[in-house]
Amino acid sequence: MKPVCDICGKSAIGMQCFGCCCSTVCEEHAEPNLQCLKPGEKMEWGTCYFFRFEA
Repeated sequence: MKPVCDICGKSAIGMQCFGCCCSTVCEEHAEPNLQCLKPGEKMEWGTCYFFRFEA
């Protein structure tokens, strides 16, 4: 089953976590730090964490 955006239900591109709050998001609702990642890449930025799903 493909992950879907927690906000709108579209196909999700990744997960973004801000401290203790995480959400799975589509391209439209993703933060710029998540949008710039390539499939499979991860980024940790302070207490924030971004993970782009594999294509």
